[in-house]
Amino acid sequence: MKYITFALVLSLFVSCSSDDEKDYVTLNDQEITEYIAKNNLNAKKSSTGLYYVIEEAGTGTQPNAASNVTVAYKGYLTDGTVFDESDSYKTDLVNVIPGWREGIAYFKEGGRGKLLIPSHLAYRNESVGTIPPYAVLVFDINLISVN
Repeated sequence: MKYITFALVLSLFVSCSSDDEKDYVTLNDQEITEYIAKNNLNAKKSSTGLYYVIEEAGTGTQPNAASNVTVAYKGYLTDGTVFDESDSYKTDLVNVIPGWREGIAYFKEGGRGKLLIPSHLAYRNESVGTIPPYAVLVFDINLISVN
């Protein structure tokens, strides 16, 4: 009997978690589209829900999801709160959040633009540093090189 009760409580918890995440997918999308309108951006939306703005496509090598890249970036929330930035960040794209892995691959070396990443492609319900749970992340990106 206690296993049945445990299973019922666990299934209730799992179903609530997925409902919350589904709600945040919708809320994040609304937040991103409002941000795009307010800032007069020409953004495209991918099938995963990532929005990206290509300000300059670049002319060099285009990375894939497993590339090692050097990127200059500034990361902030839609209210403008900056949470991180770097003039030269070197990383393997397999080691970053899904929104970066997908988004960086839209640029070629020398390209720059913006990634608007919903929480399901970032940290989901986790709080990371000054980033709150279910936060939309905005990144100004400059792809310096594909290493």
